[in-house]
This record gives sequence, C-alpha cells and structure tokens, in this order.
Amino acid sequence: MGDETVLVTGGSGFVGAHCILRLLQDDYRVRTTVRSLDREGDVREMLARGYAAPDADVTFAVADLTSDDGWADAVAGCDYVLHVASPFPLGVPKHEDDLIVPAREGALRVLRAARDADVKRVVLTSSFAAMSYGLPPRSTPFTEDDWTDVSADVSPYPKSKTLAERAAWDFVADGGPELAVVNPVGVFGPVLAADYSTSIELISRLMSRKMPGLPPLSYSAVDVRDVADLHVRAMTDPAAAGERFLAVAGEPMSVADMASVLRERLGERASRVPTRRLPAWLVRLVALTDPALKLVVPELNKSRSASGEKARRVLGWAPRSREDAIVATAESLIELGLV
Repeated sequence: MGDETVLVTGGSGFVGAHCILRLLQDDYRVRTTVRSLDREGDVREMLARGYAAPDADVTFAVADLTSDDGWADAVAGCDYVLHVASPFPLGVPKHEDDLIVPAREGALRVLRAARDADVKRVVLTSSFAAMSYGLPPRSTPFTEDDWTDVSADVSPYPKSKTLAERAAWDFVADGGPELAVVNPVGVFGPVLAADYSTSIELISRLMSRKMPGLPPLSYSAVDVRDVADLHVRAMTDPAAAGERFLAVAGEPMSVADMASVLRERLGERASRVPTRRLPAWLVRLVALTDPALKLVVPELNKSRSASGEKARRVLGWAPRSREDAIVATAESLIELGLV
C-alpha cells in the first residue's frame, strides 16, 4: 500500500493521530491537515509516542474547517480521505452555530475537494450522538438505522454531528465520492499528548479526584485504536461504501463501574479515584459553575445501549473490551504525568 496516499483531517487530535498511526502500520503514505504548521512538531511527538518510526511518511497541509483555503492542495493526489476533524468542546458553546457551522460546512468542504480530486472514498467520523438523541427512551440498542431528532430539545454537539452527517450523505447522493461513516461512542484509550479529547476528561477527573464523587452517568466506550482500525476497514472494504458503522465495545458503563475497574486494575495508582456516589441534584448544582459538568447534566440517570454487530459482521471488526479501553486511558495519563 506504499503507493497510496491517505489524507487525515485533524491530525493533531486524539482520533486523528491514532488514525495516522494505524495507516502507517499498513504502509500508507499519510498527509494530514493542521490549522497551522506550528502544530507539526506536536503531531510528530504524538506519533513518536505511538511508536511511529522517526522517518514515518507523513506530510502536512494547512487547512481549516471554516475556510475553503488549502483544501484543494490538501486533497490533491490522495487516494482516500479520513475526515476526522470536528469541533468537540469541553463546555456548552454560547451559540449552537459555533459548533454546527464548522462541522457541517467543514464536511462539505472536504467532500467537495475529494470529489474534485477523484478520491476513491471518504470516511467521515460522525458520532453515536448523531443516532441517539431527541428520541423516546427505549430498551433495545440503537443501531445504524437510527438518527438523532434535531427538531427535539438536543444540545449543540449532537445537533452538529447529526446535521454534518446528514449534509454529507445528501452531498454524495448528488454525485460525490464514495462515502462511509464511522459513529463512535465515548472514545477512550492511550492518550498521546496533554491536549487530549473531551471524552478523556472523565477519566482524568476520576484519577486526579477533580471529580469528588461518582455522578449517575453511563457511557458506552470504545478504544481509540479500534476506532482507527474501523476507519481503515471502512476505507478499503467494498462492502463499506454507502454505509455507517457504530464503533462500540459493549454495553454502557456507569461512572461508578468505571471507577471500580480503575481501582481493581490499577491498585495503588488509582488511590485517588472516588468511591462516593453523587445524587443528581448535587451534580446539577455544581454544574452551575462547572462548564464540563453542565455539558452532561442532560444525561443524568440515562443510559443508551448501542450495537456494534454490523461492524463486526460486515467488516470483521473485533474491538478490545470497554474495560481495557478505560484502563489504557488511565495508564497513559499516568505515564504522561497528567494525573
């Protein structure tokens, strides 16, 4: 595969960097976009931490989701595109368009550039958030047939992911490149830099006791390395064209269960992980002054189950356990001195 080039958008991000590492394992040439070439050194440090060779075939292009500039050059000569870049804030934005516009318009910019460059296939990183919000409670797992109802009272992030993915499917229906979509649940796993993703913040707070107790929250989990692997499978497998794939490693885990796994598997290294359970009313009170907690208040006492059966059946995907993903997150935070 050394004669094929893949563009990974957002290479300085958690998922983007792991996608680059996965592609390098298969001897692809990789180009990645950053908003400034000042980030090249940071990305190369992340790749080195992920055991990429010092002379790994990675080049850099400057492009931003909010501008047309640079995208044609970024995509030129590429065989495939993994469009991973998308805003994911720690708090609730002042206006939902701060998330929706760059997510939707950025996806369309990438797809237009890919179409004009005759790219074979684009894999879009969407989210479980585009499948499971604004819908009535249910006992059955969500699947790739489900879509978030953006007409309901949903927060800006799931709305942005849903509208961006919908726009992408509409675009390719009118003659764009082949498209496949990966919809991860909460992404955990080995952190490569201090500037980690929002989902990692939960484990960081548990390990450092910045979260004084265990809120009544539950999340499905998947390891970032398996998310990257699913992107590559969706990029190359003929059966993936025109399909979306949930990336999930099992049933949802409560934060209390995550804390128990950390204490059991890490022993003394997890000595600061709290044991006290927090009532929902207290979390709502603290969230008034904590932007990160404000983001999760709508999820208190909720649990959304998701099925990864399609990715396993169609693409032969076999993810690590959710417990392994949680522990790998904590171990990397310890190794980097971040907790």
